[in-house]
Amino acid sequence: MTVTFDKNSSGATRLPAPGPAPSSPFYQNARSFVTLPCMDHLFTPWRYAYVSTADHAASCIFCDRAPSRHANAEDDERHFVLHRGLHCFIIVNTYPYTSGHVMIVPYQHVDRLDLLPAEAASEMMALAQRMESVLFELYRADGINLGMNIGKAAGAGVAGHIHMHVLPRWVADANFMSVVGETRVLPESLEETARRIRQALAG
Repeated sequence: MTVTFDKNSSGATRLPAPGPAPSSPFYQNARSFVTLPCMDHLFTPWRYAYVSTADHAASCIFCDRAPSRHANAEDDERHFVLHRGLHCFIIVNTYPYTSGHVMIVPYQHVDRLDLLPAEAASEMMALAQRMESVLFELYRADGINLGMNIGKAAGAGVAGHIHMHVLPRWVADANFMSVVGETRVLPESLEETARRIRQALAG
C-alpha cells in the first residue's frame, strides 16, 4: 500500500491505518487514522568537550575529587564538592544541562548499581530526596530530572564509576540558544551554584 504522512493542526503526525491504497474507494470512505505524537530532539553540544575526552582520562575524576568521606574544605570548594555522607558525596556537574545540576556519587568505584552495597545505595536515594527538596526550593523548578546512565552505550560520561544526576527543569527551558544556536546560557556561575546549594544542605 502507499503510505503518506501529514500533520494535523496540533502538530501530531497522522498515519493511515493498514488497508488499501489511498486512491481506493474503501480508503476514501473510511479515512481511519492512527495519531502518533511527534518526537522532539534536544541537542546538547556544550557537553562535547567533556564526553569526547572522558574515556581518555588517566584516572577517575570522581575518585580524584573525593577518594573518601574525609573532607578537605579547600579541595572540596575547588572541586565543587557540596556534601559528604558516609558512603556518597554530592558534587556540581561542571558541564551542566541547567543551573543546579548536581551528581550523587558513591565513594566506592563500581560501574553497576547492583555492585553497590545496600547501605551506599540507600544513602544515595536519601541524598536524592534531599536534593529534590533543595532544588525545588532554591530554583523554583517546575520539575526535577533524576537518573543514572549505566554503561557507555547508555550515555554514561564516566562509565567506570556510577553516579546519579539530579537537576531542576522548567517548562520550555530548551530555547533557541540551546537547540539552534548551540550555546547554553546559564544564569549563574558554577561557584554561585555551589555556594547556594552547599548553604542549603548545611541548613
